[in-house]
Amino acid sequence: MSLSVAEQPQPVPTAPRSLIDRLGALLDERDLALVGDRLRRLDALAAEDLAAVDRAIVALPREGTVAIRGAGHLLDLGGKRLRPLCVALAARCGRGFDDGAHKVATAVELVHSATLLHDDVVDYGDVRRGAATVRAIYGNAASIYAGDWLLIEAMELVRQARVGDTLERLLAVIREMILGESLQLELRGRLVPDRAAYLQIVEGKTASLFAWATYAGGRAGGVGDNEAAALERYGRRLGVAFQIVDDLLDFAGRPEKLGKALHTDLREGKTTYPLLLALERFPGLRPDLEQALAAAEGPDEPLLAEVQRALADSDAISASRRFAESYVKEALTALEAVPPGPAREALETVAAAALARDA
Repeated sequence: MSLSVAEQPQPVPTAPRSLIDRLGALLDERDLALVGDRLRRLDALAAEDLAAVDRAIVALPREGTVAIRGAGHLLDLGGKRLRPLCVALAARCGRGFDDGAHKVATAVELVHSATLLHDDVVDYGDVRRGAATVRAIYGNAASIYAGDWLLIEAMELVRQARVGDTLERLLAVIREMILGESLQLELRGRLVPDRAAYLQIVEGKTASLFAWATYAGGRAGGVGDNEAAALERYGRRLGVAFQIVDDLLDFAGRPEKLGKALHTDLREGKTTYPLLLALERFPGLRPDLEQALAAAEGPDEPLLAEVQRALADSDAISASRRFAESYVKEALTALEAVPPGPAREALETVAAAALARDA
């Protein structure tokens, strides 16, 4: 049910966070200390690039149809801008962050935001980044149209950027994202412990956009074919690692930092990687979980406690982290084809931050 205008929660304006704050928020105190100097160098390198993206997003209209108002509501909640950061750093592996790279970086954030608006409808999400979702305020249809509007705005920005084949590749990525999300929807609630299906979903819904960000950023910066391909490989593997860590946080994160309750993915019937490992070890848990997910009330606390025990007994959390680490190592190997320099080091720092994040 849509809320009345008087009931609609409004995002609270906040001062833009520095790049160190954005990436530092991904890390606990121990890991932040380990990469603190590198974060400060990254901040000096790319902070203005992200500030330019923020200004472009703020400049988008907020008044008009419900689709525009809904999109504005989500955009005003901010974000880490990790994908635009990947664009900026990839561009700086070449000649730098020019107008074309700026448009591409803004576009990737809009595509990401569009997927969030669509996801909230599919997942019946009422809270996003600690605030009411667009679907909770304006309804499901408005959230879908808001996402569609952002996708069109993103593609128009990429068209204007005129950077090689990035528009054609973005269309292919959107297709891949839709197929990944639809496969996840098809398997929803069935909790199938199928590693190949899991990776197909993750490659589609998450990794493909990271890969496009690093490829398009490199192309905007004028890097050669080999370097662009290497940046694309880096982005895809970074995206897989990012999603595996996201899966971990559903069971081992801190709700106050996540902005959502633990077991949210589980309650939505998603087979995340730690759960997949636990179900492989304890297949008898699957029927009880599927039955609970099919019921209106969902899994109760005793069943969730049983899931947590299965995760501990199967070493699923540690094994999932090791799996994410293997993808980060592959991402760093891909970067070896990129000439050494501050931008490459910064991309290495981003990979470390994504692996160590706790939000």
